[in-house]
Amino acid sequence: MSDTPPPAPEVTPGRERGLPAFAEELTGTLSVHSQYVLHGNIRDIHLVRHDSAPDDGGADRPYDAHHTLTEVLWNALWQEGYEVLVRYDIVDGFTVVTGPAKDEVRELLHGRDGGGGRPARHPGAAARPAGGPGPLPDTERVLRAIAGGFPPSGPLAGPRPGQRPERQDPIRAVLLIDYAARIPTDVSRLSEPERDFFLSCLKLAEDARPLPDPRSGRKLFNPVIWLADGERELPTWLVAGSERVRTIGLPLPDLGGRRRMARLLAGEHAEKSRRDEGTVRLDKPAGPDAPGGPETPARPDRLTKRAPEPAPAAAPAPASDPEHDIDTFARATAGLTLRAMRESTHMALDRGLPFSAMRDAVRVYQLGVEDNPWQRSYVRDQIRKGESYIRGRVKGQEKAVGKTLDILKRAALGLSGAQASHPGSRPRGVLFFAGPTGTGKTELAKSVATVLFGTEDACLRFDMSEFSAAHSVDRLVGAPPGYVGYEAGGELTTAVRNDPFRVVLFDEIDKADKGVLDKFLQVLEDGRLTDGQGVTTYFSECVLIFTSNLGVRNRADRGGARGGDGGGRIAVPGMPYHELEEIILANVKQHFVEEIGRPELMNRLGGNVVVFDYISAEVAAEIFDSQVGNIQRVLREEQGVFLRLSEEAHRTLSAHCTADSDNGGRGIGMLLETHLINPLARELFDRGALEGTAVTVTGVRLDEDGTAALELRLSSASGAEGVRP
Repeated sequence: MSDTPPPAPEVTPGRERGLPAFAEELTGTLSVHSQYVLHGNIRDIHLVRHDSAPDDGGADRPYDAHHTLTEVLWNALWQEGYEVLVRYDIVDGFTVVTGPAKDEVRELLHGRDGGGGRPARHPGAAARPAGGPGPLPDTERVLRAIAGGFPPSGPLAGPRPGQRPERQDPIRAVLLIDYAARIPTDVSRLSEPERDFFLSCLKLAEDARPLPDPRSGRKLFNPVIWLADGERELPTWLVAGSERVRTIGLPLPDLGGRRRMARLLAGEHAEKSRRDEGTVRLDKPAGPDAPGGPETPARPDRLTKRAPEPAPAAAPAPASDPEHDIDTFARATAGLTLRAMRESTHMALDRGLPFSAMRDAVRVYQLGVEDNPWQRSYVRDQIRKGESYIRGRVKGQEKAVGKTLDILKRAALGLSGAQASHPGSRPRGVLFFAGPTGTGKTELAKSVATVLFGTEDACLRFDMSEFSAAHSVDRLVGAPPGYVGYEAGGELTTAVRNDPFRVVLFDEIDKADKGVLDKFLQVLEDGRLTDGQGVTTYFSECVLIFTSNLGVRNRADRGGARGGDGGGRIAVPGMPYHELEEIILANVKQHFVEEIGRPELMNRLGGNVVVFDYISAEVAAEIFDSQVGNIQRVLREEQGVFLRLSEEAHRTLSAHCTADSDNGGRGIGMLLETHLINPLARELFDRGALEGTAVTVTGVRLDEDGTAALELRLSSASGAEGVRP
């Protein structure tokens, strides 16, 4: 919006209707409040419902138009008899924006030459750099003059020699203090001049007196309106220190407001598409004087009263339903501003997208990534090919792997949450892996990342045992302003913004603090999370995987009364899978609903809980062979040593390492480390160069103290025969 636009045609006051709630609240309390703090969604555009002009012909036809905050405020206040709008910020100082008395006020502020954006310095004021906005004491003096109505012989202008003042009544003025949070260097540690300035403003709120309107006789304050992103960005004692100061929050638009905006943008999209034949680009926008163009700025003297020309409907695709497209657009922009909706429409026009594809434009606007792997056949092909890969890597979990693949196929088709009236921007897939330790939960998560995105590095893992403290949520989403680590941002939000297409693994989720769990509610429902710096991260293209051992042991009864084995165990190896699944699901639900009081989290997980079975003896033997193979591969690649096991050594180690399946594959690995890797390293460490040597383990002796000794035979790599590879 231009600071000094040409005057708009006169209109009859009272024609506007449907002002935003914050504007109605402000104008309705001007008789009792002298200062306001508007916070929240202050940089957005806002919808105003207009009546059609009387000369349009026919019955009145209301229509919506979007305007800036300044335009909305001025057009509401102008109808209350105010004559001028002045804006202040620490960069430009005082600027007269608009109003019938703008020339008079500009002369009072800047002198008869009218130049510059700074008030003339009164005698004795501190010097300031040329072009600067002026020191805070000088600023406070001007604020007091504006709130008092600019007495013509007051301290700002002084008497005009040889000229009689044109008016004696006060000027009805409105002052917007923009970027108010940037006035103090640190709101928690005000300097002495900053403290004195805000204290003077607080005192001004109490000293100000309402001024009469010559036309209506109403007595209303000349309001000082502070604009800040958050009310805590100003000193608390200013915001809450006087009954004369009122705080008004500006929320994000609700679904109804987004639908109105989507309908307005649909008309603009159709008109631009028709006019420019689908070739409009953002670097060549319609000029500000283009008739009917959405970029035509509404003049702040008055909101535009002419109803926009009805745009010819764009030729839709045969299956396109305009109302459905509008509703889809509105729902896809949950959590976004109306300005973001407008920019998304510009992006769609820039890329030649039809209005029916606005959901894709919104995704690009949110994520900043145009290429979407989920919409390519690549992901589906990877899931088809990766099915055997996953089953080979995660052994003995046919039911768990099958259910996981079903959820991945659902995600690839975009059917996650499809049963809802609108799926919104939920994550592509959500999985909760529950079951005994060492059965392949983490391994399956890494396998999913490899299948979907081609690399295990696409799995972003968080060990939730590190987030058990109440303050640990700050690590995930960033510390709030004023706290240590605020500048660094959150580990989770930063990583997902850098790469929105990935698997996010939350290992051992039951160990996390309740505050951390609460953050997941918004992620699971809306697919987004706002960090400590106010930046929103979108999880709509992620697969979220939670793992836990919940349900294997009875956490509420650790004395063993229900398990009968003294350890509180309620699920045991060898139990039929359907019985194991029933027990674990029941106890997972009990944990979230009764123990930690988060039934809503369990409700959002729904049927995405995947239960892992204990590994059988046959699977344990396969895991043992696989891990021995890993040891052989590492020795071969790192040292050039070829490791073999004799039949006897293999049989002894396998029987010992797989005897107890309680700890699953991880337990087998721990025993292999103790009984094979450690003694083998001890024997090989002091020997000379072994590259090209075949080392055969011919025997294993297990001692009572838990250690092991190996019998080795060394030969050339080609001479070892008759032993297991």
